[in-house]
Amino acid sequence: MKKILSLILAVAMLLGVAMILGSCGGNESSEAKYDKIPDTMTSSDGKYEVAMVTDVGQLKDKGFNQGTWNGTKYYASQNGKSYKYYAPANGSDAKDNDRIAAMRQAVTNGAKIIVAPGYLQATAMETVAKDNPDVKFVFVDGWALGLKNVTAITYKEQESGYFAGYAAVKEGYRKLGFMGGGGGTNPACNRFGYGFAQGAEAAAKDLGLDDGAIELKYSYMFGASFSASTDLQNMAAGWYAAGTEVIFSCGGSMFDSVKAAAAEYSNAKIIGVDVDQSGESTRVITSAVKGLSVSVEKILGQFYDGKWDTELADKAQNLGAADDSTGLPTDTWSMTKFTKADYEALFAKVKNGTLTIDADTGSIATDEISATGFLGALDEGKQPDGYTKVKVVYTK
Repeated sequence: MKKILSLILAVAMLLGVAMILGSCGGNESSEAKYDKIPDTMTSSDGKYEVAMVTDVGQLKDKGFNQGTWNGTKYYASQNGKSYKYYAPANGSDAKDNDRIAAMRQAVTNGAKIIVAPGYLQATAMETVAKDNPDVKFVFVDGWALGLKNVTAITYKEQESGYFAGYAAVKEGYRKLGFMGGGGGTNPACNRFGYGFAQGAEAAAKDLGLDDGAIELKYSYMFGASFSASTDLQNMAAGWYAAGTEVIFSCGGSMFDSVKAAAAEYSNAKIIGVDVDQSGESTRVITSAVKGLSVSVEKILGQFYDGKWDTELADKAQNLGAADDSTGLPTDTWSMTKFTKADYEALFAKVKNGTLTIDADTGSIATDEISATGFLGALDEGKQPDGYTKVKVVYTK
């Protein structure tokens, strides 16, 4: 009976996500409701029961941190809960001890539940969660840690990346770029980029284009900290100057550098990431989004509804098109050749499982591991297996 009840509740959660995200499979284009809520508030008793500890980069990164925070503060404000965010010391150079200190400060300040986005939070979360079993933790882009007071949520970013790559080629772009964050070690960014390449290859085949008709410049340079920089802007400008038509900017505040570079060239376009970034620049043709805000809101709702033990404790959810948690925001894109009907047909194939997007990105060689798969081929200066229409040009 408990299993049946758990299944019903899980289905109800996914239906709730679907109702909010709608037909565009993850559209979070309406930022107005989030912008109206202040990022800081003062509680009457000095305690803040809903907390978020930021990932590397800035809180207002127009992407991952901001999308997660939007869901956190929105739920809290709408339900009369005090809320506060904590940015670990040393910013983009934060270490485990910095994250541990931030989480411990949240606990000291009365946090009942702490939302922590980013895979780098693992060590800190495990440490602080073990010491504070009565405090709940939400590990966004993480995994189950074997602790009853931790729940994890991940996304099938390869699906959103695929949709974006497919759409760009169908729209008529032939020279693409991908600039990823995390230096090639961030699983989510890697999945976005890998999906982008798969989508471009699939669209080129559907169009019957010649081998090598699509050029995809691919790089993690200057993106390790997910921050804007002069180096990143100059590289993006160089790509645009050399003919790249659209760059998929995949990593927090990196978007600002790509936007600045695009402003130098009249026809330069951008694909945003994580949330709908069309409002940040008229150069954005679409964004590869995932349901950050709404899924965090749902988990907070489950916690306060007393469903933690049955629905969330030591569990990991992996959300994708089947849950309406990945996709492109059709209401705000500027594409005209690739139609909404085209997209909905493609989305339906992924949602119902007819089309499966590979998530095994492989890895770039490190001191600990050897190069493997798609990323490994790039790292070794080779064309990845299975890519004939798309020529991938990797910059280390």
